[in-house]
Amino acid sequence: MEDTMNQNTQNLFGFHEQALLTAQKYPNLTLGRITEHHKDRYIMMTSDKEMDAKVSGKWMYEVRDPSLYPTVGDFVLADTTHETAIIHELITRTSVLERKTAGLTSDGQLIAANIDYIIICQSMNENFNVRRLERYLSMAWSSGAMPVILLTKNDLTTQPDTFFNNASSVAIGVDIITCTDQHASGYQELEAYLKPGKTYVFIGSSGVGKSTVINHLLSEQKMETSEVGLNAKGRHTTTSRALFITSKGSIIIDTPGMREIQLDHADFESTFQDIQELSSSCKFNDCTHAKEPGCAVQKAIHDGILPIDRLHNYQKMLKELKYATERQAYLERQRNKSLSKLKVR
Repeated sequence: MEDTMNQNTQNLFGFHEQALLTAQKYPNLTLGRITEHHKDRYIMMTSDKEMDAKVSGKWMYEVRDPSLYPTVGDFVLADTTHETAIIHELITRTSVLERKTAGLTSDGQLIAANIDYIIICQSMNENFNVRRLERYLSMAWSSGAMPVILLTKNDLTTQPDTFFNNASSVAIGVDIITCTDQHASGYQELEAYLKPGKTYVFIGSSGVGKSTVINHLLSEQKMETSEVGLNAKGRHTTTSRALFITSKGSIIIDTPGMREIQLDHADFESTFQDIQELSSSCKFNDCTHAKEPGCAVQKAIHDGILPIDRLHNYQKMLKELKYATERQAYLERQRNKSLSKLKVR
């Protein structure tokens, strides 16, 4: 690793101070950032080139936890003297976005790491879903990055204020911006929001226009896109996560459209901050906000301050979290039993 790295190079790749300090401890390894991930293969970007990469044999033998393997956005240290770089070190992440995988397991799926902002895309048509937005916000808040809501396709509605207000009602303290691809000025608000050297990951359901937005930001057709008509029906476009750099120096990570968002360590206190604050005024500390006397949450609903649908979604997601926690504990007990049997033998 070179002793010095100029400010322009640092900004270009989004290298943070911890990455640079860690790299100095390994002079024989090269600092890079993962730009693509395909099963057990990676593409790594260094200060002067892009390389195929894979983790070392020692890593594969010793590391069993999938969350400790590199993902898009990770900073790594690798031996680049071979045609395929060999990754030896994963630098501590400043943030990590993950979601619970579909199915019965409690494993998490890494989406991106070392991100500054999570751009949650929702289209202004019948694909817009407040309850789904709350789930995205929960996932975003738990990552350590800052969520931002991007309302796309504002040319498809005659009531953009309705969508904006619905998003605002559940996105406390979150910036909301809009865009359209129907005219040249449709992306001005988004372009002004993106800063050089900062990393932005775009997430959202299939068909909300993520790839179209990113293609515009990159000024070229990097990703396959599909037409989505007024009926909002479209096919899954992006199939893998990838990192790109815009001409203005912003770092963009695109992700596949998410058909399912399950819960895992979501930050509900941030997502449902309004309900949390109301709960502190309830008569009983263990109030379920159902029929208890002196319930501040129910009073807020009665007074028209809090939508009842928001409470119902809060309760539903809380129940899912409880189930996920109990299942994780059960799986851990089963794992410990299996280990005990092995020791006895």
